[in-house]
Amino acid sequence: MTSAPPALAELLERMHVVALPLHTRFRGQTVREIALFEGPQGWTEFSPFPEYDDEESAAWLRAAVEFGWAETAAPDATREPRTEIPVNATVPAVEAADVDRVLSHYDGCRTAKVKVAERGQTLDDDVARVRRVREVMGLEGRIRVDANGGWNVDEAEHAVHRLAEFDLEYLEQPCASVDELAQLRERVAYLSIPVAADESVRKASDPLAVARAGAADLLVVKAQPLGGVTRALALVAEAGLPAVVSSALESSVGIAMGAHLAAALPSLDHDCGLATVELFTADVAAPGQSLVPRAGRIPVTRPDVDPDALARLAATPDRRGWWAHRVTRIHPLL
Repeated sequence: MTSAPPALAELLERMHVVALPLHTRFRGQTVREIALFEGPQGWTEFSPFPEYDDEESAAWLRAAVEFGWAETAAPDATREPRTEIPVNATVPAVEAADVDRVLSHYDGCRTAKVKVAERGQTLDDDVARVRRVREVMGLEGRIRVDANGGWNVDEAEHAVHRLAEFDLEYLEQPCASVDELAQLRERVAYLSIPVAADESVRKASDPLAVARAGAADLLVVKAQPLGGVTRALALVAEAGLPAVVSSALESSVGIAMGAHLAAALPSLDHDCGLATVELFTADVAAPGQSLVPRAGRIPVTRPDVDPDALARLAATPDRRGWWAHRVTRIHPLL
């Protein structure tokens, strides 16, 4: 941020906390709590997961303040501005029999990101899930798998060989560390399946280490965890790798931040993971403005927030107090 952040009192006065139910368990959660602020530039979102510490969460608050109080980053003036962003479906670690139901929520999406390496499940579960996604999407559909760093190098190599028959677009964060990613990328290079880095970028003390180590073919970038649109764009430019924008399980307000990031990237060669509003049973956006995919795309826009939804989905007073204390602790870190 280039200017002083808003005062703490202003943030707290403008803050609303909502609890959004999910129709499918995701990251172990069935309800997602989110703080929203109505800033001078429009609505913005602050939604680090509850277990994140204050230092990590500060990037999320910095992003929220930038999106709500600063001018939106302008796209490259040498190209036609993007008004829509192609998006992928997200398939949580559900049973194969549940894949059809999950995919039915995503209108016109040609790409699916499938969660794998879920704790308590087996590689056979992953293979069955990915096989069913391929059957539903057909030969022309694109499938990427996301392990969230859940495999070691040997496990990942074994998994890649089991999953390669499904014509994967890329592997997202198959292993946790940069060194492991580099080793795996070398071992499976002959399969020509790109490796994408997510946690090795957004949760790393040095987000450029993965690019310097040659450990990934592309980056998965998320606006909130990286401290906002401006910082994410600078990271992508310095890394010199293709990027795909993804969400952090946000409401339409947070997804709008990601859409503005995707719109400002110099190139966008992959469908973005910005269709996760479909994982909720309710949203805060005004009627007709939820950023759910239509014909596989979402618009680059800033939705208004529905006052009735804010009231209906409001978190309990004690949870609002929890978020207020969190913002109070983090604000000095800005």
